[in-house]
Amino acid sequence: MRNVLLTIAYDGAGFHGWQRQPGVRTVQGTLEEALARVTGQDIALAGTSRTDAGVHALGQRATLRGDFGIPTDRIAAAVNNLTKDVKILAAEDRPEGFHARFNATGKTYIYRMTILDDREEKAQAARIFLRNYRYLLKTAPNTDKMYEAARAIEGTHDFASFRAAGGADAESTVRTVHRVGMMQTDEEGPGGARLTEISIEVTGDGFLYNMIRIIAGTLLEAGLGKRNPAGIPDVIGARDRARAGHTAPASGLYLKKVYFENDGNE
Repeated sequence: MRNVLLTIAYDGAGFHGWQRQPGVRTVQGTLEEALARVTGQDIALAGTSRTDAGVHALGQRATLRGDFGIPTDRIAAAVNNLTKDVKILAAEDRPEGFHARFNATGKTYIYRMTILDDREEKAQAARIFLRNYRYLLKTAPNTDKMYEAARAIEGTHDFASFRAAGGADAESTVRTVHRVGMMQTDEEGPGGARLTEISIEVTGDGFLYNMIRIIAGTLLEAGLGKRNPAGIPDVIGARDRARAGHTAPASGLYLKKVYFENDGNE
């Protein structure tokens, strides 16, 4: 039985999330259909992260098991000829028993925000093209305050305050966030609009349901003066979802990378 690890990128705007669901288009379902055509057999993928509807991926991972004949180094090209908004970036053989979800040791997500002044005609045009790929803001936050709040997120904590209802039950809400990085850039966007981009990059050993989006919403509220950055430890200690910030939209979230042992995770 062959066991192949796939690295996958996708535009989440056209999918109802990663996980296969009846009657709706999902990333897993779309890939399994394409892989079935390529391999000539039914395929069941095991993905590392069950990203929600509208969430994007630059480096999702999934394992593919079967006795198919196509060489591993030809899988990506064969599947990519059949798909448009999901692509296999790499395929590599892994030993029997390796599992993309259970062998993962960490992940990095990026959350992207863009400040757009709706009074400008060019900004209105940019909004059309960016609405599915950024959290669009009308007011620029204080990034120093966001950075201050981010420092309190790092470390090993009980993140129950940063877990949304509705996800799969977790045995523990304790997670380790290795690093929360931030970057601000100014660039020209669609239609010639001048954009200010804020990217939040979070690396950890694992995340609770909607945890990254709640972190992003909480940091943004600190940057907008709606909460005191010094109060973040109290938010964590409360273990109460109502104490943390709002859940930022799925459109700004990107799964950047999944780590396995010896991958050089931070």
